[in-house]
Amino acid sequence: MTISSETVPMMVSDRIGYATEESIRFWTAEHTGDLKGVVRRGLNVVVALTLILLLLPVMVLIAFMVRLTSPGPILYSQPRVGVDRRWNRVNDRNHRRVIDHGGKLFRMYKFRTMEVQPEGRAPQRWAAKQDPRVTGIGRYLRRFRLDELPQLFNVLVGDMNIVGPRPEQPTIFARLRDEIPDYGVRQRVLPGITGLAQVNQSYDTCAEDVKRKVQFDLEYIRRESPIQDLKILLYTLPAVVVKRGGW
Repeated sequence: MTISSETVPMMVSDRIGYATEESIRFWTAEHTGDLKGVVRRGLNVVVALTLILLLLPVMVLIAFMVRLTSPGPILYSQPRVGVDRRWNRVNDRNHRRVIDHGGKLFRMYKFRTMEVQPEGRAPQRWAAKQDPRVTGIGRYLRRFRLDELPQLFNVLVGDMNIVGPRPEQPTIFARLRDEIPDYGVRQRVLPGITGLAQVNQSYDTCAEDVKRKVQFDLEYIRRESPIQDLKILLYTLPAVVVKRGGW
């Protein structure tokens, strides 16, 4: 067991529990791809479509404001590390991969909240609370997580779920996988727009933040269910309003 046994407060859990490698392996091996998994995936698509229809006027307004207030594209995309569907294929691991990214790479979309950076001068790094690159409208979008709304389309195409561990940038992921025990285990499920870690903690700014979030993510995987997802969704809006989710 490599996760700290220190108690972690879980706002949406009925009781405190500890995720173990064995319990996570059981869930992902027994439930991935079965009927329950298909049903959960269908529910994610339905929820994403419903939210897109309901929030379409808001997204159109945001797109207009982004274009009006700073030069550059409305949407911003980044490569992120997604689900690792080959984690349990011992004999097949890395057989066809030149580089083991830890999961399937995909493009994650957001409303642009920063000034456009010159080509080749935008290294993969965490955003800072007082990041000078953030635009005026971008600060409001980030504070209330509205910049994440385009990821509903990532859910539709199957790169993400509504609820799950947040996907990380490949370069940062590679470093954290080497530094933090069990970090790669997060990739055994689809990443999400919101999650247990997001309703309990703010943006990552250092490795210590990530270590704490990993505990939340592994606990989420151990308990993963539609009921748990619903609880997290119900806590997402209050968490954003009190600025636990963003700056």
